[in-house]
Amino acid sequence: MGAHGTSRGERLGRARGTGARPAARIAAALLGVLLLAVPAEALAAGHYPSAMASTGDSITRAYNTGFFPFTDNAGASWSTGTNSTVVSHYTRLLALNPKIRGKNYNDARSGAKMTDLAGQMTTVISQRVGYVTVLMGGNDVCTPSESTMTSVADYEAQFTTAMNTLTAGSPSALIFVATIPDVYQLWLTEKDNFSARTTWALFGVCQSMLANPLSTEQADVDRRQRVRQREIDFNEALLRVCAAYRQCRSDGGAVFNTAFTAADVSTRDYFHPSLAGQAKLAAGTWAVSYWGP
Repeated sequence: MGAHGTSRGERLGRARGTGARPAARIAAALLGVLLLAVPAEALAAGHYPSAMASTGDSITRAYNTGFFPFTDNAGASWSTGTNSTVVSHYTRLLALNPKIRGKNYNDARSGAKMTDLAGQMTTVISQRVGYVTVLMGGNDVCTPSESTMTSVADYEAQFTTAMNTLTAGSPSALIFVATIPDVYQLWLTEKDNFSARTTWALFGVCQSMLANPLSTEQADVDRRQRVRQREIDFNEALLRVCAAYRQCRSDGGAVFNTAFTAADVSTRDYFHPSLAGQAKLAAGTWAVSYWGP
């Protein structure tokens, strides 16, 4: 009869099985129901993960913070890094639970956009972690032009797909979602720096926002405001989607509202966080995480 023609009796017979398998399945189902009823904060209270993973883009890869310029330096990541200057989430959790040692997986990829997050989550599932961080969206707002930015609808749908992927495969993992740093504030901080302006133009850095950085023409003023609004809309989508999942906690806008200074920005590309910027990210996000003060 084929896969769809199996009789009800046959299906029930398979479900009954033999030995302890049905009991184990029932117990697992009951555990899932109980977990769904417990808020994430309650699950995290007094419990520290024994493995964690980070997802996202070049910010979480700590791009341009290492000895070699224009390369990733995952050891300095705000989330899963080991650099003693940064004091990442992993470093802080290691002090609370030594069992996490060596189980800090950085699954972020430089250049990634929100459409890539579901694939990263698939990798996370295979690592069997208890804690996952998400910082994704910089490359959706920072594009060669305003017209090539990701739409808000696509961004939200892609994030929802990624969350569904992770929560289905790792239903007990706690998720922390950070908002995107304010690229308009970056423009304000560095626009009067000749080296920054030259670098932005030479390497085509975030031209949706950073093109014509000294222009006061109304078209450029309006463009910057529209790009900033798109980022605000992205961040609101992050908070909205995260709130729909009991095992998700967001930063509530903390990263977007952080006042990053010139010292917090790499002097190689005047865009990515420096080591000081990674440390500020780590401290600021930890403060609003499950185990912060």
